[in-house]
Amino acid sequence: MLVETTLLRRRAVDKLGELGVSGWLFTDEALQQATAAPVALHRARRLSAAGALVHDATCSIGTEMAALRVAGVRVVGSDIDPVRLAMAAHNLGPGAVVCRADALHPVTRDAVVIVDPARRSGGRRRFNPADYQPGLGELIDCYRDGALVVKCAPGIDFDQLRRLGFDGEIEVTSYRGSVREACLWSGRLAAPGVRRRASILDRGEQLTDAEPDDCSVRPAGQWIVDPDGAVVRAGLVRHYGARHGLWQLDPDIAYLSGDRLPPDVRGFEVLEQLEFDERRLRQALTARDCGALEILARGVQVDPDALRRRLRPRGGQALSVVITRIGTGAASRATAYVCRPSR
Repeated sequence: MLVETTLLRRRAVDKLGELGVSGWLFTDEALQQATAAPVALHRARRLSAAGALVHDATCSIGTEMAALRVAGVRVVGSDIDPVRLAMAAHNLGPGAVVCRADALHPVTRDAVVIVDPARRSGGRRRFNPADYQPGLGELIDCYRDGALVVKCAPGIDFDQLRRLGFDGEIEVTSYRGSVREACLWSGRLAAPGVRRRASILDRGEQLTDAEPDDCSVRPAGQWIVDPDGAVVRAGLVRHYGARHGLWQLDPDIAYLSGDRLPPDVRGFEVLEQLEFDERRLRQALTARDCGALEILARGVQVDPDALRRRLRPRGGQALSVVITRIGTGAASRATAYVCRPSR
């Protein structure tokens, strides 16, 4: 047990280090499900602005409560698992208010309730919201008249959420280039007029569907931009393009283009455009002395790793190839853009 605890603490440093977890107790499953500290702190700051008591109704080992305390939020916690509850009491130390309770049986009044349903069982992910523990539909029904925050998997079906009766805001958050979660904000917590939000923590940028989305469709300019995954997942590609003066290559594809890059965004400078054909692409890359090759593909049936092996680049220049579908129906064509990455 001592060896396992030591190993888990080492794993927790990168994920939860900002919460001061050096002396914490963990289980492997609880650590896997715990939200990364920057994501939890982002949510805690937003809850701090609400100025209410927060009840973490699935507090597990206490990571979300720790983030809320850092943000100065009054918080109480509960969980149905007595072992994890005991760990939370140890981890949070004196002053922590925790009790054993079922998330589907409210034990607080006038509190903002935050729930992180279990999405793993035996190390395997649950993808159907009905299989969450507790079930997502049950949670929405239980707290329909209150202020509820629910952490969900980023790939959750937004249409299914509406069918379950959720009519609040869906926030998709990314950190270190990876989409981490979709967070549901209901009741008075949802921003007026906002139903979808993308939060890119690395750049401190947020985007919502209440912003303009007048983004044109045009041929490639100097740069191609692959928007952050949170923007794509939240369905805000056009809004992002409108904000940064970019345009779409195709109305149904998430790649954007422009003559300058948004601040701190990696892009791909277009050197050559050609109809996608492996022989022609190999010739173009050879002519540019391509060695290290990055391949991005969207809207086409291309396996980047397999294609890279077939192209066999052996030169000295690092290049990128963006392959995508342009047009629809009979006019649709796969197009390859040979590019120089900005970094």
